[in-house]
Amino acid sequence: MIDYRMNWNKEAENAVHGMMEEAYGRLVEEREQGIAGYYNLPEDAQLIVEEVEAMAASRESWKSAETIVVVGIGGSSLGAKAVDRALRPLQEGLKRLLFLENPDTLEVRAKLAAIDPEKSLFIVISKSGGTIETTSLFKLLIAHFALEVDGKDRERVIVITDEGSILYRYAEKHALQTYLIPDNVGGRFSVLSAVGVVPLTLAGFDTRALLQGAEKMVKGFFARRQDHLLRKGAFLATHWRQYRMNVLFAYGTYLEDLTKWYVQLWGESLGKIDAFGNRVGLTPLGHIGSVDQHSFLQLIMEGPRDKTVSFLKVERFGEELEIPRLSLDFIEKNDYINGHTLHDLLKGECDATMESIRKEGVPTDAIVMDRLHAENIGELILYYELLTSIVGAMLHIDTYNQPGVELGKKILVKKFQEKGSENG
Repeated sequence: MIDYRMNWNKEAENAVHGMMEEAYGRLVEEREQGIAGYYNLPEDAQLIVEEVEAMAASRESWKSAETIVVVGIGGSSLGAKAVDRALRPLQEGLKRLLFLENPDTLEVRAKLAAIDPEKSLFIVISKSGGTIETTSLFKLLIAHFALEVDGKDRERVIVITDEGSILYRYAEKHALQTYLIPDNVGGRFSVLSAVGVVPLTLAGFDTRALLQGAEKMVKGFFARRQDHLLRKGAFLATHWRQYRMNVLFAYGTYLEDLTKWYVQLWGESLGKIDAFGNRVGLTPLGHIGSVDQHSFLQLIMEGPRDKTVSFLKVERFGEELEIPRLSLDFIEKNDYINGHTLHDLLKGECDATMESIRKEGVPTDAIVMDRLHAENIGELILYYELLTSIVGAMLHIDTYNQPGVELGKKILVKKFQEKGSENG
């Protein structure tokens, strides 16, 4: 269960009622006309889970694998990483998930040294099929481990991509197991498609519960039981020129990759030129409490009033660690915490920080999970995806394209082509 709490101005909410209804109507249209397909993933992906579970039980190479190597970057990896990081500490018997994303020599060398190819599955993920980092790392894996893609290692290689992409054609030629990403699901919205569901299911996570939590949020929103999303979206969209940054303060180290997923989703979706030619958008920032209270909090409290802050906290983490009833010489002033748990301290810091920020007049809201669980994480994923679509609708932009990242790709290709002609 997740509780959503806001301190937005109720009078402001009444003033933007028409905007909220318009945005809701746009999301209904996107869903019904298939403009955005992520709304349907919680239900559609159940079939993928069933298929992967069946194949994992029947294919010896899948059953005996100890490591799932995911080759992908951005939307092809961040979502699965976020779920893995959040839920892994709570579940025993999971297979290892290892992500090859960044073409960083030091990191890649270390990860290659940790892979036993005979006990691993390799999942290559690229929506377009031609992501340069992904294809380069895939080539490296093939050469480094002498993978026989047409022979004994065929069953160890899985491809996830768009139908008809160049990677799809490669997989088809070599008869590799392939899962498709729906055409109308962008990479940053794809965590609940095969992109996230296949590696997470193979690793042993409860992806059925993950999808059930997401489906609960989708159905609740379109049944008008989650209008807090519209209220929050309206505040952010109408105040973005004043509050240009939205800070997600997550209280729990295992939620760190979830904040990184949020940063990509929010930034790539909402930083756009609107229908009137204006540059719009809110800068997303992800932080971890209590660690970043000792750095970024000062800027929130006494810096420019250009931020809203969302607090994400968990009521229970499971077995607790009690702070010993010890009194240390000269540090007796901290004895007030003795006998409490570490989680009591973390929750107390969250509540105190939120109260102090609110007293400074900074707009805040809180997302409170009763516990870390696959169903809650699935619900939270859909919460942020829906909120992104709502704000995009209110800002009059195309939430699902990303023209701003294409120029850099073209420049990269040109540079290497010029280098090749010089060397030739």
